[in-house]
Order: sequence, then structure tokens, then C-alpha cells
Amino acid sequence: MEFFCCHRDRPGSLALREESVEEHWSYMDRYAKELIARGPTFADDGETTTGSVHIVDLPDPASARAFAFEEPDYQAGAYRDVLLRRWRNVLGRTMWDFPGGRTDGNRYLVLGLGEGPAADLVPPLDREELVAYGPLLSDDGNTWLGTAVLLRVPDPGTARAVLTADRYADVEVHDREFGGRR
Repeated sequence: MEFFCCHRDRPGSLALREESVEEHWSYMDRYAKELIARGPTFADDGETTTGSVHIVDLPDPASARAFAFEEPDYQAGAYRDVLLRRWRNVLGRTMWDFPGGRTDGNRYLVLGLGEGPAADLVPPLDREELVAYGPLLSDDGNTWLGTAVLLRVPDPGTARAVLTADRYADVEVHDREFGGRR
């Protein structure tokens, strides 16, 4: 089962995250085979971290909750909240398989939270610009709750346009980059 996990930084928690960076990476290294994507998100200035995204393939919701809440930065109090949802890997690949490489272009997380009939189940863009794409789902996988996309596009407006405008209660766009040591 695939899960989308977004840890959102508590204001002023950068020092906590910097203190535990090696512990965080070592923790994630334990999940290297299960990770589909990972990396930090940033504020509009492109420098201030706002959180950390992990997409991971684990056996069940309980394992996903353990992954999210045993994470060292979470345990240290660096995060204000955690969004954890089932997710479906529409592209069938990991971020390390992304043909665009780790550093070229502008990278974004687009997170659309919705309800009702599912939207955007099929990627609207050329898959070459998509790092990861899939619906956010309830724990049982039967109810659509939104869409999470990692992509490379020129700007935040283009990133936002990847989702159907009127199908989401809220859409967030965050700068992001590839994470980890891989």
C-alpha cells in the first residue's frame, strides 16, 4: 500500500531540524527500498523550509502511522502537524526514475484536498514533467480525498494549473527539492 506523508514544520523549528538531520536521514535510510519520493518543501522565498514530504510503500495503515509518527523530527517536536493518506502511484515509478534528474528546473509539490466524485485521476501533463502523481485516498482506499503531485514546471502558477480548478476545497503549492542521500 502506498502512502503520502507530509510533515509540516512548526514555526521556528529549523534549529531542531538542523540538529537532527543525520538522525532523520538514518531513519529514512531504513526505508530506502520502500520510498517512492522524499524531500523538503519551502516557502515562497525558496529557502525557508516548510516541511518534508515522503511517499512510501508500506504493508498497512498502521505501518504508515508508525513511519510518520516515529520519525525523529516529529518526535523532537519540529512539526506542527502531519498529513497522512493512502495514495496511488499512477506513474508506477519512484522519484529516482524521474527522467528529468535531481536538479534541473523548478520543482513543486501540489496538494489538492477535495471531496465528492474523484477528479484528476489521469495526469493532465506530459509524464516527463511529473515526478510523482496520484490520488489521496481514505485508509481503506475507497474514498477519494484529493490529489498529490510532485512535478517540474516553470513556476507556481503552472504547477497549480495541473489540478482541475473547481474540484478542490484547497490547493497548496510548495517549492520542493529531491531529498535524501540517494
